[in-house]
Amino acid sequence: MYIQTLQVFSDVVGTGSFSKAAERNGISQSAVSQQVRALERELGVELVERRRSGVVVSEEGRVFLEACGEILEVYRSLPERLAKVGQGMVGRIRIASVYSIGLYELPGRLEGFRLKHPGVALEVEYGRAAQVYAAVLEGRVDVGLVAFPKRRPGLGVEVFDEDELVLICAPEHPLAGRGEVGVRDLVGQRFIAFEPDLPTRKAVDGYLREAGVRLLPYLEFDNVDTVKQAVRVEGALSILPRKAVEREVAEGRLVSRGLSGARLVRPLGVLYRKEGERPVAWRAFLQALCRRGREAGRRVWD
Repeated sequence: MYIQTLQVFSDVVGTGSFSKAAERNGISQSAVSQQVRALERELGVELVERRRSGVVVSEEGRVFLEACGEILEVYRSLPERLAKVGQGMVGRIRIASVYSIGLYELPGRLEGFRLKHPGVALEVEYGRAAQVYAAVLEGRVDVGLVAFPKRRPGLGVEVFDEDELVLICAPEHPLAGRGEVGVRDLVGQRFIAFEPDLPTRKAVDGYLREAGVRLLPYLEFDNVDTVKQAVRVEGALSILPRKAVEREVAEGRLVSRGLSGARLVRPLGVLYRKEGERPVAWRAFLQALCRRGREAGRRVWD
């Protein structure tokens, strides 16, 4: 089945005539008839009915005609798409991300990509995990970024990196001077948590439960920045991604400690629809996104 044959069939249906299709394609009417019959034999269905008044397309023929149009459109766009690759990739990639990844993990990864591909516009929107999954599934974005990714029908889901979760407190807190902090040291302390429906909260709760510790959160919030502020104001503790508190720790506004006896990490996942057209730069973006994870020897998307 060749591109020319698909064009011939489309012209037969479009003109309603074998002879007119032959004229359009510079071939004989007999050649047109042979190509259509060859398609019907290959597909095992009748595509058109041959009548004295002209050609009438069958229901199967209508389905095939629609597919022909899609294939021909892609074929005609190839020269332009290939030329753009030669000149450097252009276009846009729409990204939906949870706040903790979009604000703290993503900027460093995007910087190198933007320098290498200045013609690609990267549009980032932020939301909760459920909103990110929905945006990807509905095709409103090309890529979604979440923590603790879950597989769902219609989605490609892969881990591209991981981030350590650490205990944080203000420098004045009694635990700030401890070299090691155990999970049982959290009992009786003011603890600031994410809201219960967030994946990181669920993971932290599971970790504490396995350690035999149950904490009743003093306050609950839905984003990292509010949690950090509450920790400082309330003289409390929390468990947050290390990357999200690097600046405050470096500036002396917060102290971070790993919890002794275990290393609590959260996998970072990339989501994409299994079906549908993707931007030309989509694969290059994912490769840039995952490069840091590869360099660290972690299991990442490929």
